[in-house]
Amino acid sequence: MGPAFHIFPLWLIYLSQETRWGVLRVKGNMEERAVALAQYIIENRATVRGAATRFGISKSTVHKDLSERLPEFNRALYLQAKAVLEENKAQRHIRGGIATRRKYKGE
Repeated sequence: MGPAFHIFPLWLIYLSQETRWGVLRVKGNMEERAVALAQYIIENRATVRGAATRFGISKSTVHKDLSERLPEFNRALYLQAKAVLEENKAQRHIRGGIATRRKYKGE
């Protein structure tokens, strides 16, 4: 069976057969990756950690792509992604508390 392709609005993102957890591998330049990350975060209300895991890159790369690269060529998309990330940042203490409760309740 060959590789599966998923089409996003402006480019192709290659979903490798070798990736067991559905990690997206972005082929192309850094600008395309930055746009793909921003769109993923906006559409899925995803966290930086979630986007990094999904794309198979580090959290540092996600931050660099979104905070330094994206504003240079797509300010509107940057502002939308930034709003989602700020919302996630404001809620992270709540998610941390829920995770701790699950850990000690054995869920």
